[in-house]
Amino acid sequence: MSVFEHVEFDGHEQVVFCHDPASGLKAIIAIHNTNRGPALGGCRMWPYASDEDALTDALRLARGMTYKSALAGLDYGGGKSVIIGDPKRDKSEALFRAMGRYVETLGGRYTVAEDVGISVPDVEVMAKETRHVAGVSAGGVGDPSPATAYGVYMGIKAAAKHRLGAEKLSGLRVAVQGVGHVGYYLCRRLAAEGAELLVADIAQDSLDRVVKEFGAHVVAPEAIATAAVDIYAPCALGATVNDETLPALQAKIVAGSANNQLAEARHGEALRQRGILYAPDYVINAGGVIIISHEGPNYDESRAFAHVAQIHDTLLEIFRRADAMKVATSLAADRLAEERFRGAAAKATEAA
Repeated sequence: MSVFEHVEFDGHEQVVFCHDPASGLKAIIAIHNTNRGPALGGCRMWPYASDEDALTDALRLARGMTYKSALAGLDYGGGKSVIIGDPKRDKSEALFRAMGRYVETLGGRYTVAEDVGISVPDVEVMAKETRHVAGVSAGGVGDPSPATAYGVYMGIKAAAKHRLGAEKLSGLRVAVQGVGHVGYYLCRRLAAEGAELLVADIAQDSLDRVVKEFGAHVVAPEAIATAAVDIYAPCALGATVNDETLPALQAKIVAGSANNQLAEARHGEALRQRGILYAPDYVINAGGVIIISHEGPNYDESRAFAHVAQIHDTLLEIFRRADAMKVATSLAADRLAEERFRGAAAKATEAA
């Protein structure tokens, strides 16, 4: 099937297929839109069942980054990359150096950072071959997970205020699906405010950690999305709000760090019809890219985290817009983001 006919193709500016036989690298870099600036987005490593699945993920994630950067007020466009492989088995210096060389061929149109399956040290290996990296330890902010988690925490507070009238999270039951990097830091913040945590993960060591440190209750992975809670926070892979889970959701709010939480766009309206408030994923999980945007010799952590905290007010604006227009929050967010990145293109044309 042609990329241009792919269901997730949305006028992407560039899609690069990367193959390095020597290292075994098979990767895809997708650049969605650069109206606001060069594309910035993480690299994901995952044992996709097919090349088609990898392409679908890359296209969806890249598009999400365009919308994310626009609503975060950043001068960046949207891009993403995926490496086809098992992060527990297939990592090597040669593979990441090959990936770095492919990023370098784009001449700065795309800057790579860490994502699911990729750690800061992996990106630092890519940096041996390209200048276009972000979130590294030397000269960068390092692991952006704490910032992402803080943004999700602030977003959950906004959603709880709007939907439940709750100023604090104390006493609320929150189901966190995935307690790795971002999920762990989110659990820490939620527990500190007195929320009751239900958690699920495929990694036992991650579960043991949050149980020991935060008194979390473990739920089977297949049951976490439909647990009897106030808030469902998906923090692993996407599409957990789908035709199977949606009718059984008991949460009043869906707000987490995972990308592409809705299996299909229509599920945003389905959530609205059920009275479930959805915090659009690319808005609430923007903390990582926001913190990276502050990198540089004059990096000020307090200023950067204050910027992340603005996710709270951005979401409240989206919730109010959605209510006024009687549309899904996902659609209200899309419209607001499109105003911003399409408006940037119009201004550039006028200036030319």
